Amino acid sequence: MTSHPRRITRALLSVSDKTGLIEFAKALTGHGVELVSTGGTAKAIKDAGLKVIDVAELTGFPEMMDGRVKTLHPKVHGGLLAIRDNKDHAGSMSEHGIKPIDLLVVNLYPFEETVAKGAGYEDCVENIDIGGPAMIRAAAKNHDDVAVVVDASDYEKVLGELTQHNGATTLELRRKLAAKAYARTAAYDAAISNWFADTLKDDAPDYRAFGGKLIQALRYGENPHQSAAFYKAPGQRFGVTTAKQLQGKELSYNNINDTDAAYECVAEFDPKRTAACVIVKHANPCGVAEGKTLLDAYKKALACDSTSAFGGIVALNGTLDADAARAITEIFTEVIIAPDASDEAIKIVAGKKNLRLLLTGGLPDPKDKGLLVKSVAGGLLVQSRDNAVVDGMTLKVVTKRAPSDIELADLRFAFRVAKHVKSNTIVYAKDLATVGIGAGQMSRIDSACIAARKAEDAAKDMKLDFPMTKGSVVASDAFFPFADGLLVAIEAGATAVIQPGGSMRDNEVIEAADKHGIAMVFTATRHFKH
Repeated sequence: MTSHPRRITRALLSVSDKTGLIEFAKALTGHGVELVSTGGTAKAIKDAGLKVIDVAELTGFPEMMDGRVKTLHPKVHGGLLAIRDNKDHAGSMSEHGIKPIDLLVVNLYPFEETVAKGAGYEDCVENIDIGGPAMIRAAAKNHDDVAVVVDASDYEKVLGELTQHNGATTLELRRKLAAKAYARTAAYDAAISNWFADTLKDDAPDYRAFGGKLIQALRYGENPHQSAAFYKAPGQRFGVTTAKQLQGKELSYNNINDTDAAYECVAEFDPKRTAACVIVKHANPCGVAEGKTLLDAYKKALACDSTSAFGGIVALNGTLDADAARAITEIFTEVIIAPDASDEAIKIVAGKKNLRLLLTGGLPDPKDKGLLVKSVAGGLLVQSRDNAVVDGMTLKVVTKRAPSDIELADLRFAFRVAKHVKSNTIVYAKDLATVGIGAGQMSRIDSACIAARKAEDAAKDMKLDFPMTKGSVVASDAFFPFADGLLVAIEAGATAVIQPGGSMRDNEVIEAADKHGIAMVFTATRHFKH
């Protein structure tokens, strides 16, 4: 690729976000660039003492219709789209008094931000930019001659080239800026179309588009031979995307994926009701517990599977305090994520320089709908988030014996956790803590056996006479297709069961429960997670 330099003689600036605008405008004038601008941008430039031509002066038409019409004019789009070396284009420019625009600087009306703050329908519509995307696309198409900037972070790149190339930009930079420009308008239009679909309650629009802004390029993906990057989608859901990393190594693809899984799980536990801790390994919880304090919750969660917790992710539903920080840092941990942390806790974690500490500013709402997207060969699977919470379910007792109040509390706890474990899922719980988790097996009976075995291993580690599954409850993310999986749980010591129900053999499963004197409740809600 040749440098194909193009000198910038005239720039049109029209930005809603004026971060760095004045400094950039001053630098442009220092390179002899004539400035054209609109509305509030023009006023800001004038107030800074810089000379600027108002777009109304350029077009001969005033801004009208509350600013909806100001740049949609041949003297703007002709200046952007004209191919400089094309004689016919040059002739048209001369005939109609169109001057070239060599640099376009536009950032769009804050539509995404307007939606995120919960604005009304009319406000959202008014923040749909029309002239901005039109100009951006025009300038980007004509990138052989025109540079387009849609992000203030690129101001320095442009100025660097102007200094290096005597007021000109290179084709290489213009192509990169054009690519970014089209990606920006695509993400913008995606946000608008998805907002319309949500507003219209259209779960399956004819076309779906998704976009996001780069948070960071990652060293690699799940494996070193895979490339990866992390993007933020429109809107705000507290979690990894909103987190401030106070210390530690750069997050990897797997760190981000696992941390998100841990934080979504811990958000099931209302911090106004209880302290809670989730420990995750490879996107599956290996220990979850409620407690009077975060320290108490962490110790109970760790006891479930201390072997898997090594090198895991710890998520907390409250402010990380010094006591919890000391305990968590006693073993190797990859990430701690919490809404906030005390100064003392931050100092304690700082003693482990590679440990990442992420503070999110809040917890995600498990009842929010939102969209989940998964790629398949040649397409996308799109579904709403699993926002069913056990507190909103009517639990139906289907056995002769109803669960006790203590069992019922543990059943609700276990079903909260089962929602976040890969299917097929079996979760044993006791005293508001997991005591055995079986995840992602091809048959439910295998998950039940693995969870029981893990409980036995934990009992040996703690030198207990019997595993904690004795006197526990058990949760299944989907129905038991046969009684065999339930019988494994009963043999492990479970006294009560929570499951969705709905199997052709529900009666067989209920009869097995009654035969062994255990309680069973149906939720009528399945929590598959693949």
